[in-house]
Amino acid sequence: MKKLGIAIIGCGNIAPAHLEGYGHLPSMCEVRALCDLYTDKAQRLATRFNLEGCTITADYRDLLARDDIAVVSLCLPPSAHCQVTVDFMDAGKHVIVEKPMAPSLAECDVMIEAQQKSGKILSVISQNRFRVAPMRIKEMLDRGLFGNVLLSRVNSMWWRGSNYYDLWWRGTYEKEGGGCTLNHAVHQIDILQWLIGMPKSVLSVMGNVAHTNSEVEDVSMSILRYDGMLAQVNSSLVDHDEKQEFFFAAEAASFAIPWHVKAVEQLPNGFFKPNPAQEAALNAHYAALPTLAVEAHSAQIEDVLLSVQRGTAPLVDGTEGRKAVELITAMYKSSTEGHEVALPLAADDPFYTTEGMMARMVRYHKKLKSVENLEESEITLGTM
Repeated sequence: MKKLGIAIIGCGNIAPAHLEGYGHLPSMCEVRALCDLYTDKAQRLATRFNLEGCTITADYRDLLARDDIAVVSLCLPPSAHCQVTVDFMDAGKHVIVEKPMAPSLAECDVMIEAQQKSGKILSVISQNRFRVAPMRIKEMLDRGLFGNVLLSRVNSMWWRGSNYYDLWWRGTYEKEGGGCTLNHAVHQIDILQWLIGMPKSVLSVMGNVAHTNSEVEDVSMSILRYDGMLAQVNSSLVDHDEKQEFFFAAEAASFAIPWHVKAVEQLPNGFFKPNPAQEAALNAHYAALPTLAVEAHSAQIEDVLLSVQRGTAPLVDGTEGRKAVELITAMYKSSTEGHEVALPLAADDPFYTTEGMMARMVRYHKKLKSVENLEESEITLGTM
């Protein structure tokens, strides 16, 4: 089968994860173009990944008419996702767009409309779905092995120093769309709604307690209300560790990601005793489910390319990507307005549009320092 031509738009921190994913599939695809405002950065990435003959450009519009490019990975700031997605969709390309899908539901809907018009694939990066534990737990939930889930708790805990927000597009609602809730906890919020669905309402509080060069929140806490269940989502950039945890209390057992299961049975007086047989049975079910040859970005990229070849839908399409944005938008609305917010959000809600959100969001601090290019500053692209 003819190889699919690939273009990467944006050569910053996340682009190598996409290139590694495509690199696992040499018989299926070939990276033919890299685009970044800083072409020297794109050239270094081409050298690092041995992309001989790869086009380097500063303007993604140079690639729209290229009929040898079929799939485009967008590794851009959230504020650019909508327009660039629409342009490539209108040009007949399949698009993989980084999280979050867009800063607002209105922009998500514009992207979905462009996808439906083009008939091409739009997939939103949700790479943490493509790991063994969430995949297996999703299967077990769908089989009803845990019974009804009664309580869920998610911790999206990160640490980022003060100069993290010196990069020009970080720390502003106009460019980044939001803080830790949108740009860090989006992974866990996506998995939560994938596993147990969308809530009926959300109640949130947020603040910025440690990052004075940022308008956006660095801590948030949310309570999600479902029929017969409550969930809690906590996110921060001030934890002196990085850990992402899920806990679920269900009728048959409590279980967690990373995988852990505990089961009890009721005593006549209403207390409990351990239920090792139930734990053993659930552990056996979990262990018997399929593993993954690759995980994260590589697994999602493979899913998209197989969908392109087969003409099928990817696991995470635009509609799925929109759900996380809707839930996070409700969290921002609740925190800003100080009350519980019902879902779904209507198209006439002030928080539906980017402009409506920008006019209402709490700006905790004024951004005073702005660095254009990480590679020319003391800021690094990760922990090294």
